[in-house]
Amino acid sequence: MKKYLVETSFFDYNTELIQELISPFQPLPLQEQIAQLFVRIRDGWRYNPFVIYQQAENYKASFIATQKEGHCIDKSTLLIAAARALGIPARLRLAKVTNHLVIERLVAKLGTADLAPHGIAELYIDGVWRKASTAFNKELCALYQVDVLEFDGSQDAVIQEYNQAQDQFMEYVEDYGHFADVPLEFIMQTFISNYPELSKVMAGKNKIEL
Repeated sequence: MKKYLVETSFFDYNTELIQELISPFQPLPLQEQIAQLFVRIRDGWRYNPFVIYQQAENYKASFIATQKEGHCIDKSTLLIAAARALGIPARLRLAKVTNHLVIERLVAKLGTADLAPHGIAELYIDGVWRKASTAFNKELCALYQVDVLEFDGSQDAVIQEYNQAQDQFMEYVEDYGHFADVPLEFIMQTFISNYPELSKVMAGKNKIEL
């Protein structure tokens, strides 16, 4: 369990910005710590799947904390770093998902409604690993007519299969497993293998905007 608590170059929780992030939650009971931290990251960083970095420095929690938005792996990284800073074991899980209500811009750029890799955080609470997806901020949930996720560690919080109108929303297609640290090489290889046409656009660039 120790490896899920240690600071890493990506989960750099002893940095000033991450310590500032967790400071309001430190005096609280565990369940309240988790619930309030989850909401802070869910809504404090707008979900944006259209910006992709290739350099390791941009996947550090301390860098993500300086941004106003991030994709699912970014926001999961931030939650994991903050959880570890509070003494809660945490790890990253990656998967392939299909967004059945995905916006046209993403399909036009990726050529598919499949998103890979999709990242969520897992926190170890009371002897159980619990899944926590902070990806969709409450404004985006309203747009998609999806219930806003809440998480206090008592049960999983993953993006729903159906929205409020009972239209199919998110489907988990393939599980890539869990990771004690951010597996950047695997992330980039998975991205390029799923979207080979984008490899030409990404060549020689650190940041691309879809």
